[in-house]
Amino acid sequence: MKTVTLPLLLTGLLATPVLAQTAPPAGTPPAGQRPAGAPGQPGAAAAKPILPTAAKGTGRLEGTVLDAATKKPVEFATITLLPLSGTTPLDGGVCDERGRFKLQGLAAGEFRLQISFIGYATQTRNVTITGGLTTVPTINLEGTAQKLGEVTVTGERDVIETKPDRIVYNAEKDLTNTGGTAADVLRKVPLVNVDPDGNVELRGTSNVRVLINNKPSGIVASSVADAMKQIPADQIKSVEVITTPSAKYDAEGTGGIINITLKKNNLEGINGSVGLAAGTRSSNSNASLNYRKGKVGLTSSVSGFAFYSPNRNDLTRYLKDGSGQERLSLEQEGDGNTIGGGGFGRLGLDYDPAQYHNLTLNVQGSLFRNSGDYDQFNNVLLPVSNQFTRATDRRFRTQSYDMSGSYTRTFEQKRREWSVLAQHTRNRNVQAYHLDQFAGNTTENLAKNYREESDNLARNLETTLQTDYAHPFSETALLETGAKAILRRVSSDYDVFNSPSVSLLDPVYNPSRSNLFDYNQDVVSGYGTYGFSASKKVSFKLGARVENTRINGNFQQQQSENSAVKQNYTNLLPNLSLSYQPQNPKKPGQTLRLAYSKRIQRPQIFYLNPFRNTSDTLNVSYGNPQLEPELTDSYEVNYTTFIKGSVLNMSAYARRTGNAIESYRFVENGVNNQTFRNIGRNATYGISLFGSVKPVPKWDVSGNVNVYYVSLKSNALSLDNSGVMYNLNVNSGYKFEKGLSVQFFGGLNSPRVQLQGRQAAWTFYSVGLRKNLLKDKADLTLNADNFLSATRNLRSTLDTDQFRQESNNYIYLRGVRLAFNYRFGKVTQQAPKRRRSIQNDDVKQGGDGQGQQGN
Repeated sequence: MKTVTLPLLLTGLLATPVLAQTAPPAGTPPAGQRPAGAPGQPGAAAAKPILPTAAKGTGRLEGTVLDAATKKPVEFATITLLPLSGTTPLDGGVCDERGRFKLQGLAAGEFRLQISFIGYATQTRNVTITGGLTTVPTINLEGTAQKLGEVTVTGERDVIETKPDRIVYNAEKDLTNTGGTAADVLRKVPLVNVDPDGNVELRGTSNVRVLINNKPSGIVASSVADAMKQIPADQIKSVEVITTPSAKYDAEGTGGIINITLKKNNLEGINGSVGLAAGTRSSNSNASLNYRKGKVGLTSSVSGFAFYSPNRNDLTRYLKDGSGQERLSLEQEGDGNTIGGGGFGRLGLDYDPAQYHNLTLNVQGSLFRNSGDYDQFNNVLLPVSNQFTRATDRRFRTQSYDMSGSYTRTFEQKRREWSVLAQHTRNRNVQAYHLDQFAGNTTENLAKNYREESDNLARNLETTLQTDYAHPFSETALLETGAKAILRRVSSDYDVFNSPSVSLLDPVYNPSRSNLFDYNQDVVSGYGTYGFSASKKVSFKLGARVENTRINGNFQQQQSENSAVKQNYTNLLPNLSLSYQPQNPKKPGQTLRLAYSKRIQRPQIFYLNPFRNTSDTLNVSYGNPQLEPELTDSYEVNYTTFIKGSVLNMSAYARRTGNAIESYRFVENGVNNQTFRNIGRNATYGISLFGSVKPVPKWDVSGNVNVYYVSLKSNALSLDNSGVMYNLNVNSGYKFEKGLSVQFFGGLNSPRVQLQGRQAAWTFYSVGLRKNLLKDKADLTLNADNFLSATRNLRSTLDTDQFRQESNNYIYLRGVRLAFNYRFGKVTQQAPKRRRSIQNDDVKQGGDGQGQQGN
């Protein structure tokens, strides 16, 4: 980031270089991995948005553009070749993400080279082009700086950016996140949905892999919803959405990958921050301390949080007879409170022992606790009339840590790289409940007639070894290959104690409802990708991944023919992307990308855990250890264009999943059972549209619309359901004078189609007001969420041939919080080194770890 002071009348340069008008094309690899001269790189004809016909020759011109103060590359700076006299451009292009440019096919002679970018002073140099290669000395652009009184304008990245293969949400630039959690952040990410319970979806599917700093984490091993409550928003730098990952990613994530990037130290000297937020729904504090000198850098942070949530729900169930007639069978009403909290911390070291060598060590850990009391009145009408009340105390405890290390070897040859990585993660969680049952609508001790308690200890250990190598064969061809092994050890140890009779209320051990389940999963894989340019307008990236999976699971007690799980299978998973950038002087920066990939998803412990959660005896839930993986074919067509600083991105996509893992519910002896089965075909066809614009320099607006048709079908169960769904959101910010700014976010989600029913629509909105203090070293932020109503009703309807069920779940979402943050230390920026990181993204993730399923 750079700071530029401008007169008030210079209103056009408030925010950063959007230079969206010349961004690289979709489909090109990240900087440092794609060949110079390929489409999207300087030197490609596609990157020349300009120009009238000029004399051609064999001359080549290349160079690098840096920020004069920070020595960081100036991404996408505009390069224009002019005659010695006159202003008519002869040729031109843009810099890549490393600040490099390259022009080809130039006539020999004397010319002027003009370099420009928003927020920098334009430079012009005289150059002599020969019949071969001419290298321009490094160009250092000076940030423009003019003062008028005390008005200071700071150039920043936009809140939302589009890149070749992903959309990036810069969370640190959104005021409404201050003092919140990762769940608050993800609600604002384009293409992503987070329902009021915290469950995450991408383009309508929950089959998405969430990574932290490009790595899997024990924090998300048991529940993504719970993990997102543990990470403070103030420590999140950005969130990347990758809808069509290449073969170098693990082959999971039919909807794509969500990568949460935490803030990291690249500043020379000592620096850090402290923050405190107090609110009606949650409060938190966080601090970071970083140090960097020469070859050594340290990054550390720690945070704590607490939350409070009342809850209320009701349920009505109707049983169906053979003729389809419905009879009321159950009414439930309940309310309670949940309180919880925990902490999150991380420590990282990176060391550059010599040129082209880098070592990193990282460790992070988290704690999460919640407990609650819940009273529920049950009016059972069928099959036998009965009324009773249950008072339940619930506890959920989870703790996790991740340890990782890497060695990266780069070479003088650009884009050639070798890396070795290792990681170990551990997650341990306990879900327990204790309940007392009373006759009738009372909790008087004399009416107590039953007691039950249970605890479930679940563990997830994961060790990963990985190596990757990238080799450029030419300026337009790059080969990437690697191998990986993931060893998982999962267990679920659950015990149930209950009253043997009405006269003997003290709970005793129930061996028929207790067991120990062990589950081992080993995945060995290898991949190869090859990217090349077929012409100046067209580039390809071909890849394939081979994964062998071995699974061995068993129950220690109550052995039966279904007590063991053994699977051994190998999958070949190809992918292909094609990028096309037409030359259109009137619409520079247009890109068209086509992509196909085959993905696999293995069920996680959330889906496998056989523990029966019977805290509500009329609605029980459990996993299915016999589940097999899903296979999905994904297709996408993506078009991006940049017009006068505005961004427009349109996608059409399709996903077809066989052997789909779906939630399945059935009634047995008056009890609603919820579990999971490989029972269906899931097909989704959709269109998404994202746009970003600045109506005036101080006001930015971005929005996303996603409309899709989903078809769910299970021949085995004679079930099918389908419908059109949509979601949309808008994010807008305005910067006033004297360090005052305001941000607004709002989103709407349509009703959700499920295999056996539907869930109601929901909305979410927030407003944030920030004032910078202490010469911009501190800020005070006031945020308000969903302030027009206290709760949201997450209404759902289940409709099967056995029963119809309607439930209302009132979730408290109104919140106000006040946050203060203070930053200290030096601010001398260093360019980041190239580093690799592990990306385990091969298992299907679960939802709320303390809702329907024990983990």
